[in-house]
Amino acid sequence: MATRTKLSRLIQSVLNHKPYSSSGNGSIYRHCSSAVGSTSRGVGLEIFGIKDYEDYRRSLYGEITHKALLVDAAGTLLVPSQPMAQIYREIGEKYGVQYSEAEILNRYRRAYEQPWGRSRLRYVNDGRPFWQFIVSSSTGCSDSQYFEELYNYYTTEKAWHLCDPEAEKVFMAIRKAGVKLAVVSNFDTRLRPVLRALNCDHWFDAVAVSAEVAAEKPNPTIFLKACELLGVKPEDAVHVGDDRRNDVWGARDAGCDAWLWGSDVHSFKEVAQRIGVKV
Repeated sequence: MATRTKLSRLIQSVLNHKPYSSSGNGSIYRHCSSAVGSTSRGVGLEIFGIKDYEDYRRSLYGEITHKALLVDAAGTLLVPSQPMAQIYREIGEKYGVQYSEAEILNRYRRAYEQPWGRSRLRYVNDGRPFWQFIVSSSTGCSDSQYFEELYNYYTTEKAWHLCDPEAEKVFMAIRKAGVKLAVVSNFDTRLRPVLRALNCDHWFDAVAVSAEVAAEKPNPTIFLKACELLGVKPEDAVHVGDDRRNDVWGARDAGCDAWLWGSDVHSFKEVAQRIGVKV
């Protein structure tokens, strides 16, 4: 816990543009006029550089090891096969939805960004109350049959496809090398059926879903749960995801290493190479 607290203070000092000194390691803050967000790198990498960040992790945990790989679901492992607004409109036409795709998208974004006041979590169990709010806000249609058709569509293989066509080959090589694998996702309970529909559920040793864990990224609890399920220490795991705040900062706050998908790594083959697995 102490090391995770030190890492949290480090990240917070960056956000506040303040120097940070780690015990016995001297100041590792390097002034950067663009601070956070001017590049596509994660906070540890964009402020300190790869070597500085890795040196800091070594000062906390010793030699960096990756005994487990944690992978985000939507946006990293898998993506929608069609734009959300297009599906909302196409299915909604027979239920009287008249909004354009552009208007549906704008309304969706506004609704999704609003605080969800019914609970501290958006995705509780199957997430139906939350998604009913999103669908009706996005389309102006509260027809229950429309919602059920749309909701069920996103449980099928038609709705999703894998981001990386080489994913299966890479994940099999990673597991063969003795590295454990888990999905860590802010998702409702449909995630497991989706993984089965895409025939990739057997690639993973564990699945940590926010709706089941009762914690959503960037809360470190979900990362710690994934590590517990895999039987590894957080400092021996690396998480890969496409959201800097939820995936990179959340994982690092739990003590895991973290790489930003699409920036630090661009394919699962590259992930395998970085953890020392030949594909």
